[in-house]
Amino acid sequence: MTSSTTQSALNDTVHPEHLRQHMAVRWEKLIGEEKVPARQASLPVRASIVGRVGILLLSCGTGAWRVRSAMNTVARALQLTLSADIGFTAITFSCFDGSESYTESLSLAATGVNTHKMTLIENFVANFATEYADQQPQVAHKALSKIQKQPGNYSAFMAGLAAAIACAGFIFLLGGGPVEMFGCFTGAFAGNFTRKKLGGRHWNAVATTCLGVAAACLTYVATLFILGLFVHLSSAHEAGYIGSMLFVIPGFPFITSILDLSKNDMRSGLERLAFALMIIFSATLIGWLLALLFQLHPQNFLPQGLSLYPLIACRLMASFAGVFGFSMMFNSKPKMAITAGLIGAVANTTRLELVDLSQLPPAAAAFIGALIAGVAASLINHRTDFPRISLTVPAIVIMVPGLYIYRGVYNLGLNNIGTGATWLVRAALIMVFLPFGLYVARFLFDKDWRKVD
Repeated sequence: MTSSTTQSALNDTVHPEHLRQHMAVRWEKLIGEEKVPARQASLPVRASIVGRVGILLLSCGTGAWRVRSAMNTVARALQLTLSADIGFTAITFSCFDGSESYTESLSLAATGVNTHKMTLIENFVANFATEYADQQPQVAHKALSKIQKQPGNYSAFMAGLAAAIACAGFIFLLGGGPVEMFGCFTGAFAGNFTRKKLGGRHWNAVATTCLGVAAACLTYVATLFILGLFVHLSSAHEAGYIGSMLFVIPGFPFITSILDLSKNDMRSGLERLAFALMIIFSATLIGWLLALLFQLHPQNFLPQGLSLYPLIACRLMASFAGVFGFSMMFNSKPKMAITAGLIGAVANTTRLELVDLSQLPPAAAAFIGALIAGVAASLINHRTDFPRISLTVPAIVIMVPGLYIYRGVYNLGLNNIGTGATWLVRAALIMVFLPFGLYVARFLFDKDWRKVD
């Protein structure tokens, strides 16, 4: 008996899962062969369902409030009381059943954004009480395993194409023309394709970000060089260089960080904010170093030469394209991506026209644009199963002032402290008002969001 037990332990030790830094939980061993309905299962088995729902939803990139809400729904259906502490990549929670309690701590090796999987999990949670609570626990875990194993909707090529579309639209909205748009298209394609391939090999976020940005920037420079062999190009076209790397903007972690902070989920909010800042500064550092190498200087774009109404029409199309591309990068299905694109087209074009026509400060215009996106997403959320955050974040990522951040870091790197600080303060004001606009919209349309508990 002892020899058999020792051999079993040895086999577990050399199992591939145990060679990972973060071991995968083998849920099938935890739940065993219980034949009773999930409501009547042992406390550890019921808690395993609650925890797995939470950690799966957390892996999709959503915030602590939504994760806790989903765990609460499942816990109530299983007749449990739940207390959970949720971070960016980890959950510690306790389930109580009368005089008994059971505590688990779960963590992720990494997190990403997957709006399609988020939708599937939220549908599972919504139907849990009627479809799974009276079934054996294995039924719920098999459904969660099926969701967990869902492949991405798009290949590395399609992810690169989505980034190309998004960044081409983004650079037009910043003031770029056809040359800058084409350069950003090729650059962003190469960059996100590289990032996706490296991510598939489980490279960490800093490495994939830096190498993806480097590939994007080098491709942009190569594109300008090749075009320059056939047509005369002004040095002002170098201004579009920053647009090729904007696909790395960490919209989900940044937006959810502010929303979590507003709901007193300090651990999750601060961790998400730290991750977002790490990605932003990693990307801008690589962009700055390559700009120095190729002697590229931030400068104003050439005039687009469009009158008011053609400009508005082009901004609507570019905003739609940008948001649609970002939504695809977040693994949204085409219908969800189109919906987000339509919201973003209206919200972002309104923001830009408020700045141009009424001389409204960019930060105030960003608040109004985000508010419009939040209100539209709330109205649509009542009629579809699209998670609200899957519509709002892509719609306002296009409003993040990546150009301001880059110019700020560039000037700080050259010891132009005053100029760099000015650009960074402008960027910070806009970035604070974007999630604030979403917060107000959520406050107006979600009665639960208004309350502490």
